[in-house]
Amino acid sequence: MNTNTIHTDLCIIGAGPVGLFAVFEAGLLKMRCHLIDALPQVGGQLSEIYPQKPIYDIPGYPEVKAQDLVDNLMEQAKPFQPTFTLGERVDYLNRQADGSFVVTTSDKTHVHAKVIIIAGGLGCFEPRKPVLTNLEQFEGKGINYMVKNPEHFRDKNVVIAGGGDSALDWSIYLAKVAKRVTLVHRNETFRGAPDSAAKVFDLANRGKIDLILSANLKEVTGNGKLEKVILEDKWKQDLSIDADHLIPLFGLSPKLGPIADWGLSIDKNAIEVDTRDYSTGVERIYAIGDINTYPGKLKLILCGFHEAAIMMHSAFKYVYPDQKLSFKYTTVNGVNAF
Repeated sequence: MNTNTIHTDLCIIGAGPVGLFAVFEAGLLKMRCHLIDALPQVGGQLSEIYPQKPIYDIPGYPEVKAQDLVDNLMEQAKPFQPTFTLGERVDYLNRQADGSFVVTTSDKTHVHAKVIIIAGGLGCFEPRKPVLTNLEQFEGKGINYMVKNPEHFRDKNVVIAGGGDSALDWSIYLAKVAKRVTLVHRNETFRGAPDSAAKVFDLANRGKIDLILSANLKEVTGNGKLEKVILEDKWKQDLSIDADHLIPLFGLSPKLGPIADWGLSIDKNAIEVDTRDYSTGVERIYAIGDINTYPGKLKLILCGFHEAAIMMHSAFKYVYPDQKLSFKYTTVNGVNAF
């Protein structure tokens, strides 16, 4: 084994919110973690794509910005002293004679771990782009696939296209920032959270945003920068909208990368797991968060948190094979405590 190899109990592939929370759950059970992520910073999609996006479904937070959630998760994990390899992709996984693994990254960093936890969100990802005349001409010149800084859109005419949670949430948020927000969706109903959809309809009814349903993006035009977005409605009529920015939010195209060659059971770019402990078909390898799939799967951050807590109790047996996981309760001033 390489003398510069990093040794840890658990190697977590993916330093997004679920990977970070997994550090906390591991720490409670006295297990050490090393995290690897291809991005140059922790936080996954939250930090890379929409750090200022409001999130509404985290328990205890009526609203929290994505980057604030990442910062809080890092603070929560801090007492357990996780270590990180960032800006490197995991390329190889080699099982050792004792059942443990050595992970090798694109920069030849070696990590020896007793357990592998894949928490890579959607793996490598890129935004799904609309089929749109002149699209490439205006990318970076008015067409944005993510919102990193909402202030960039202050007092601007913004067109958002999409029908999921991101499109709804950003329409609600940017209504307070932009000069005018127009939300375009090809259907009459939304895929996102019903409460968010209700808020969008309310904003439209009060004239705070423009809502155009049953319409598709057709073309973008401008002189050196975006000036107009052309839509086609359900009657095949064109509608021209003044726009400084177009934000198509049609989701991400996931790519598992080298993980797809690890002998795991893959279904539509997601890893199949046993819901009793979120183990994969390969012993000592678990998958949690958006990268896994099972009947009834919901791709929510809080579901990933739940999966992390459950799987850590299963991983414990590989880190401490001679110990039985148990908890003792004591009473402190009449209150039960560990």
